[in-house]
Amino acid sequence: MKKFFKTTLLIAFSALFAMSFSACKKSSNNSEPTTDTDAVKIAIINQFLDHTVAPTYSKLALFTDALVNDLEFLQIERTQANVDEACATFLEARKWWEMSEAFLFGAASDFGIDPHIDSWPLDEDAFNNLMASPSMIAALDAEDGDIIAGEQLGNALLGFHGIEYVLFRDGQPRNVAEITDDYLIYAVAVAGDLRNRCFQLEVSWLGENAPILHYELMGELEFNTTVNGGDFSYSENMQNAGKAGSTYVTLTQALQAILDGSIDISDEVGTSKIGKPHTGEDPTYVESPYSQKSIIDFYDNITSIKNSYMGGNEGERDESKSLHAYVKGIDSQLDSRIVEAIDNALAKINGMAAPFVNHYADPSAGEAMEACQALSDVLAEAKDAIKDN
Repeated sequence: MKKFFKTTLLIAFSALFAMSFSACKKSSNNSEPTTDTDAVKIAIINQFLDHTVAPTYSKLALFTDALVNDLEFLQIERTQANVDEACATFLEARKWWEMSEAFLFGAASDFGIDPHIDSWPLDEDAFNNLMASPSMIAALDAEDGDIIAGEQLGNALLGFHGIEYVLFRDGQPRNVAEITDDYLIYAVAVAGDLRNRCFQLEVSWLGENAPILHYELMGELEFNTTVNGGDFSYSENMQNAGKAGSTYVTLTQALQAILDGSIDISDEVGTSKIGKPHTGEDPTYVESPYSQKSIIDFYDNITSIKNSYMGGNEGERDESKSLHAYVKGIDSQLDSRIVEAIDNALAKINGMAAPFVNHYADPSAGEAMEACQALSDVLAEAKDAIKDN
């Protein structure tokens, strides 16, 4: 299963990539507006799904697939240039994952995908034990090594950070001479499992609008991709808010879910990702320590909030169909505070002493924590403000 996708297919999907978004329009207007306000809410939901969620998860699927190909090619041609290429692909995939964390609600949470692919710190003792087990290395090297990895390794050895450990050291691509055959067997298997889970995210939200091979692979793996095992994809569930079968009782509840997702990740960045190391609660709790890209991770997390609130990813944004415009119509001062809080959190994170793994006690980390808390607080005000509108 780990060799399911080849480079030629990746190129084909790259060419077809933009088509997947227009395909999402198939079910974009399932809710029929009964009032002008309903129409506005439906437009915001569709903009969020088609221009934030869909492109983010499609890019994540694309680059995690590419990462498997790069690592398999590195097994064939062991060069520093190929290590560097795999590292670049890893960081691109990582960016799209971090920019999805404002909408971890849904499939990422329901199917346990978030902890499965993004737990840290890596259990280095368990990793060393794995490397000393010829039987497990042989199992991971089999055709279904990706499935073996996903079922047997456990979250502390899976996902981005296991691959990061193999590819990076001290913020730079590892020297190719340090990457053993067994390291690469492990990395290819774990990357295959990572790709499978990211395809699950993509298919869970895009449904039949996802690439057909991704959709079919979910059936082969028997991965659930619908809400509560029912008929709705996660996009259809949100689009049908207020109708029978949706878990969202009202359209407003769907909008509040978007804000909840943003509140959750802002709080996590401030109190956990930055806060646990900075306060001394857990100095080992440093995300992305081997690539030393922690600060970029934090920045991309807040960017996911900006994309969700402002009406789409950069280059796809339509502020007229956004929570930004909607909250502004209710309370323009509140909206201004939210926009300022987003920008301030981005600025404070960008201004942190780098790399975070070596400077987590720096006062700049405390300033970033405060900015994230302020953002969480003002987003909570927005959630309350829209409840009766």
